[in-house]
This record gives sequence, structure tokens and C-alpha cells, in this order.
Amino acid sequence: MVVPSTAKTLVRRVVPSWVWTKLRLARIRANIARYKVRRVRHTYGGFSLDIVLADPLAEGWYDHDWVHTPELDLLRRHRLREGATVFDLGAHQGIVALMLSRIVGPAGRVIALEPNSHNAEIARRNRDFNGASNIEIIQAAAASQSGTLMFNLGLNGNVDDGSGDWGRSQVRCLSVDDLAERYGVPDVLFVDVEGFEQQVLKGASSTLSSNPDCFVEVHTGCGLEKYGGSVCAVLSFFPRERFRLLVNAREKDQFRALEELSVILTERFFLIATGQPSGVSAAISLDR
Repeated sequence: MVVPSTAKTLVRRVVPSWVWTKLRLARIRANIARYKVRRVRHTYGGFSLDIVLADPLAEGWYDHDWVHTPELDLLRRHRLREGATVFDLGAHQGIVALMLSRIVGPAGRVIALEPNSHNAEIARRNRDFNGASNIEIIQAAAASQSGTLMFNLGLNGNVDDGSGDWGRSQVRCLSVDDLAERYGVPDVLFVDVEGFEQQVLKGASSTLSSNPDCFVEVHTGCGLEKYGGSVCAVLSFFPRERFRLLVNAREKDQFRALEELSVILTERFFLIATGQPSGVSAAISLDR
């Protein structure tokens, strides 16, 4: 039975928060335990992939074709190409990592970070089912510096904001710069970290000095601010003399120059920063 939202509000007022958290986590565990795991084949951004569906959230996100991938279409006109190194931060169950691996090919590689143990395990299975040996999956979060941090236990995980509303567990975390020390400076950064993007970019100062192409899902109004972030601070990591900035308010739209769509910056948006080689103006045409 679905409890009306007004009833939920009343329950929250009388039930201790720790009890509410236990109920949430019990529901997640029950949903995973009851779910009938299956493999499906869909086309994601033009690539036919075999995917494991192991929970209801993944079913909702992945059990259909992905026809439109404007961020990949755009980045493929720049440094996302055969032989590239890509860092996929916040990889969930590896679907985007698989798409990236097909683009960069055997000569390239994808380093995918995912802190949730369930999601990381499914990502490894998806990698193996598709023979994507150029993907390395690391169970860790991206952060401003390497070490550990507290992460929640939801299937679409977040760094714990101090409330513990979705439970918490200590996980390993790595900075982008430390990843670059180990794997080399990436050609492309993919960042989808549910509001923690500013902290991740703080740990990428050396890497960003090499002007990699970047895709960042900016969670304005839905996570960015609770970690001390702001749109202005995120954009400051991509100075205009070195990066061309494009934005997209909805996943199926095309990207347009930031100056044309500044109104969307009050809600979640997608940012692409295409880095320019030293000495080349960031005003260069996208069709170069």
C-alpha cells in the first residue's frame, strides 16, 4: 500500500529518525533480495550491450534503449576518441563506462569509480559480460583528497551530509589528481557525483591545468549546496581563456553556449567544458 504524502509527514513527526533510517534500509535490502535478476540487451548511444538488472532502480534507468546521448556526441568531436583515457566518477552500474569503453577502444581505457558495493559488483559483471577489458572499476568515491569519507547506503548513493538519513558507511575516497598520478592525466573527465562535484573538482587542480574535456552533472538545488557548493564555484574551475563552456538543461536537449542559457543555472544542469591546447583560443568553433 502506498502511504499518502500527508500521512508520511505525520509519521516522520512521531517516529525517531534512526527508526525511519532503519526502515528505509530494510526496504532497500528487501527490494534487492526479492528482485529477479536478469540480463537484457539494449542499445545505449548506438552500442548494443548486455546488461544485468539486479534491482528496481536499475530497471527503471536501464531497461530501455538510450537513443539520445548528446554529451557523448559532443565530446566525440573533441578528445573522446580512440585511445583516450577517461575517468568516470560516480559510475553506478557501469553503463556509461561501457559506452565510453566502446568509443576509446582497446587502445584506450576507462577508470570508473563507484563507492556503493552493490553497484560496483554489478558494474564488474556488466563489464565482464561485455568483454570490456579496458575498464577498471574501483570501489571508491571521488573527493577533494584521498582517504576515507562517510557515504550513505542508498542505491543512488550520496556522500553523507551529516544527517545519516540513509544510513552511512565509511568508504575509500580518491582525488582526481591522485588517480592521474597512477593512471596518467585523463583526456576526459566524467563527473556525476550527486552534488559533491565541487569537492571533486577541488581535488583535480593539477589535472585541470592540462585542460581535459569535462562533463559535469551540476546538481543545483538538489545536492550541490548541501556540500557547500555553488554554481559560480563550479564554473570557476573552468576559466574562459582555457575552456569553452556549454550547458544543457535536459538530457535529451542539445548543448548550447553558457551565455545563451544562463537562466537554467538555478536548477540542475549538465555542463561540458572543452579544454583548449595551450595557445589556442577557447572561442574556437565547435566544428573545428
